Amino acid sequence: MITQTDFNGDPIDIHRIVAKPLYFGLMSNVLIPMALLLLCFYHDKYYGFENKLGELANSLFYVFLLLAATEGAFAYWWRIKLLSKPMVRRKETFQQDVMSRLHCISRRVFLVIAAISLYGYLYYFLTGRFTETVFMVLFSFIVFQFVRPRLGAVNKIIEQQYKMAQEGKFRANEEQLVK
Repeated sequence: MITQTDFNGDPIDIHRIVAKPLYFGLMSNVLIPMALLLLCFYHDKYYGFENKLGELANSLFYVFLLLAATEGAFAYWWRIKLLSKPMVRRKETFQQDVMSRLHCISRRVFLVIAAISLYGYLYYFLTGRFTETVFMVLFSFIVFQFVRPRLGAVNKIIEQQYKMAQEGKFRANEEQLVK
């Protein structure tokens, strides 16, 4: 059952709820990494870097790959963990609370994913190998595709949050969490 209205009787605008986190994710995980990759491509084509690591370059790539895979798995797990907790503070602000909390959670997770592409840029500046840099950036795009908010997933989140709110499970205020 998909909830069509919130507790105030207002229709839930699922597209509005998804838009803000999705745009932030596209900016931090697609647009900015692609712009940086374009700069690396330009530098590689006209200037290039020498391999400062020598024989260690391949080992470093595998270490970065392992770190990237670990971060990707962590981002996916963290998203699931954070989205399963109550997001709503009061029934009266149901839609606004879900929207703002989803954006906050997505922002944190998307920044973890964006760090994956940073391994590629660091690797490029240390070794001058552009192909591996592209691989790391593409890996961060793939992780983003798994984690980004989708309409069906957000519908399930809204249903889950609606049930929690009906049961009286609300998100604690930050002041209560500090104490």
